[in-house]
Amino acid sequence: MPDRPVAAPDNTAVRTALWRALHVERDSPPHVFEDVVGLKLVAPDDGWRDRPDMSPFTRPFRASIVARARFIEDLVAEQAAHGVGQYVILGAGLDTFVQRRPEVASRLLVFEIDQPGPQAWKRQRLVDLGLGIPPFLRLVPVDFEAGDTWWEGLAASGFDARRSAVVASTGVSMYLTRDAITATLRKVAALAPGSTLAMSFLLPIELADPEVRPGIERAIAGARANGTPFISFFTPAEMLALAREAGFREVQHVSAATLTQRYFSGRTDGLRPPNNAEELLVART
Repeated sequence: MPDRPVAAPDNTAVRTALWRALHVERDSPPHVFEDVVGLKLVAPDDGWRDRPDMSPFTRPFRASIVARARFIEDLVAEQAAHGVGQYVILGAGLDTFVQRRPEVASRLLVFEIDQPGPQAWKRQRLVDLGLGIPPFLRLVPVDFEAGDTWWEGLAASGFDARRSAVVASTGVSMYLTRDAITATLRKVAALAPGSTLAMSFLLPIELADPEVRPGIERAIAGARANGTPFISFFTPAEMLALAREAGFREVQHVSAATLTQRYFSGRTDGLRPPNNAEELLVART
């Protein structure tokens, strides 16, 4: 593993990248989502596949991660085909859309928003791997702890609020207060007509499939121990209501069951995302 500064990606970003790679390595084809670039960025020790969070117990959550990633990239490709020219990734972590999908990404301006330290680490890794920073990728460092706002950083990086955009926020809302989520919804709802937000959210744990509740409880405990507790859970009806109140013209709940039908039907290995755990809001201006 390469030498890492203090500001390396957080555990969640690394786990997500490794789960995406593990899907390609261990799950039967056809693969829902193919990403081994994240694995190259992380460059983990040889024993990474034996980590407790890579065990078969976490397989449903791996399915959820690849399902939401596939859905959002399908959405981005669809919107790009209709002339949308900007894609914003809030809390980008180790996202690799630009490196894996240059045929789509090169038709867009892609804005990755993240904390300054982890983003600087990622920038250096992209350079070290020979992948570089293409001109259509804008890395937008935002120090939330210092009071910076993602909107100001975005505007300073060349985002045009007069043009439509796709905004994606996955694996983030559970760490934010309801007020912070509402503020984000209102900001995106004020974008140009034809813009789309895709945001994942966690449902209350008592609504999840019983067999995955222990895994969710472990994730909650781990997040709390790392100083980043899960603080926001919403039912689909609550999330849709928040989006409507924020001013979106059209709101939609994309359930795990919908993702299963779209991406996992016909599989014989039982791989599917858990119901009523992390699901998606899609909202349009």
